[in-house]
Amino acid sequence: MQASIAIQSLPKTDTEEELIRIVDEVIAYLKSSGLNVYVGPYETVVEGDDYDQLMDLVKEAQHVAIRAGAPKVSAYIKVEYEPDGEILSIEKKVTKHHQE
Repeated sequence: MQASIAIQSLPKTDTEEELIRIVDEVIAYLKSSGLNVYVGPYETVVEGDDYDQLMDLVKEAQHVAIRAGAPKVSAYIKVEYEPDGEILSIEKKVTKHHQE
């Protein structure tokens, strides 16, 4: 992997149920990319080798939230990019913490 993004989508909603529904639509969109996706309690991480594809996912995630009914959406984005190397994968970062 050469790049990863972490995105926390924060749509403006009137209810928690609506918030969850819209965030679920954003997560479904990210999963539809076919890339490695890890859903956490505060953010979703997506890994890939194409930096531009990841940036396009970030951009479209905002549109997905608006189309799902949010009148406004904010997002926190983290990006790790190493074009000539390898980044630490999700698996290397968290798997040891989720083993039983």
